[in-house]
Amino acid sequence: MDTAILDSGEAEPPDCGLDGQETDRDPEEPPSPTRLFPPVPKAQADFHPTPLLDFLHRHFPGATRREWVDWRWQLSHRITCLEDAARILELSEAETSAIGLTRSSLPLAVTPYYARLLDPKNPQQPLRRMVLPSCREAVRTTGEADDPLGEDGHSPVPGLVHRYPNRVLFLTTDFCSTYCRYCTRSRGMGGQQIGGGGLEHLRQRWEQGLDYISRTPAVQDVLLSGGDPLTMPDEALDWLLTRLRAIKHVQIVRIGTKVPAVLPMRVTTDLARMLKKHHPLWMSLHFTHPGELTEDTRKACARLADAGIPLGSQTVLLSGVNDEPEVMGRMLQGLLAYRVRPYYLYQCDPISGSAHFRTPALRGVEILRALRGRLSGYALPTFVIDAPGGGGKIPLAPDYTLGYSGADLVLRNYAGGVYRYPDPAGAQKAPAQPAMSKGAA
Repeated sequence: MDTAILDSGEAEPPDCGLDGQETDRDPEEPPSPTRLFPPVPKAQADFHPTPLLDFLHRHFPGATRREWVDWRWQLSHRITCLEDAARILELSEAETSAIGLTRSSLPLAVTPYYARLLDPKNPQQPLRRMVLPSCREAVRTTGEADDPLGEDGHSPVPGLVHRYPNRVLFLTTDFCSTYCRYCTRSRGMGGQQIGGGGLEHLRQRWEQGLDYISRTPAVQDVLLSGGDPLTMPDEALDWLLTRLRAIKHVQIVRIGTKVPAVLPMRVTTDLARMLKKHHPLWMSLHFTHPGELTEDTRKACARLADAGIPLGSQTVLLSGVNDEPEVMGRMLQGLLAYRVRPYYLYQCDPISGSAHFRTPALRGVEILRALRGRLSGYALPTFVIDAPGGGGKIPLAPDYTLGYSGADLVLRNYAGGVYRYPDPAGAQKAPAQPAMSKGAA
C-alpha cells in the first residue's frame, strides 16, 4: 500500500522576520517535520494488507483475481453481518456486541476490497473504527440529532435539498458500497443497490427533483450525492446526467462519492468515457486517512482525471483517526500526488451517537496551523463547520494577523516569525486598539 511522504517540495522561507522572535535553529533552516509533529499513535501506525491471493484463499475460497476486480462481485460479497466480519477480523467483545445490536439505523456494509485494508488484530485501527459499528452509536449526547443540518426542513421535494440560493443537493440513492459510521445521513441510508427493476421506481423520485430544478432558474449548480451515485449502473447515471444537462440554467454538475477509496474497481473505462460526455462535471471524493491511498485508488483517480474531471477531496475530522497533523499531512500530500485537490475538512456533524468521533471544534484550526508552510497551499483544505439547523458551511481558519503598529500591519508567519507590512491606508481605517507589546511590535 502506497502512501505519500510528508514533504512539501518547496523552498522554505526563514523562520522569523526582521521583528520576529528568535528560534533554536538557523533562520534559514527549513522546518523539520520530525520536530513539528509528535509520533503517530500506535493505533494509527501503518498496516500492510495480506497479499491479495492469500487473502482470497483464506476468506473467499474459489474467488479469482478476475472476480476481485469486478465491482459487481465486490458489492455482492460485502461484509454485512457478524458472521462475515468474524470470518475476516478478530473481533473484540465490544465490536461483537455492537454488530449484534439491531437499534442502529445504519447497517454494517464493507466491501471485500476495503476489508482487506483493515487490521484483523487491531480494533483501534482508524480504518476499522470508521466502518465497524460501536456500542457508543446508541448513546445520544446533548446537542446531537438524527438530522443535525436540518436537511429535511430544506427539502422542497423528496430527495432534494435546497439550502443555498444557486445550488441544490440531489440525493440520487440511499445505497453505499461501504457505510461510514459517522455518516451525516445515517438516518436514511441502507437501501438496496439499484438494479434494472428498481431503476424505474427511483426515476419517479428523480422526476420530482428534475421538475423542481427545471422550474427554479436560480439553480445553476447541482451536487449529486446520496448514498453514493457511483454505485448506480452506468446507464442510470447517464440518464440522470443527460436530463440535468438538458436544463439550460444548470451550468455545473458535481458528483460526491467515496468509491475511489472503498471500491476503486468501479471506475472503469466505460464509466470514465460516459462521464466525459457531460462536462462541465466536477467530482468530490471522500477520503479520511492515508491508509486509503492505495495503488488501486491512484489508478481510479487517474482515470477520472484523465477524463477531464477536476477532483477535489472532502474529509471529516475524526478523533483518533486523522486528528494528528502528521496523519492529516500525509493524506493531504498523498492526495495531491493522486491528482486530487484537498477541498474541505469538515468538523464531524453532531449526528446521534457520534460523540466518540468528534474532536474539540478548534482542533481543525490547530492542524491547519501546524501544516501551513510544511505543505503546499494546494494541499490545504478549508476547515468548516456545517452549522446545525441548516446554517450552511462556516469556515474557521488560523488568524495570522496581530494588528497594527503605527502604519504597519503586523503578521505572524507559519513558523512563528513576526513581520511588518506597510499599510498606512489600512491603519487609518482600523479601529483603535491597545498598544502592541514590544515583542510583537
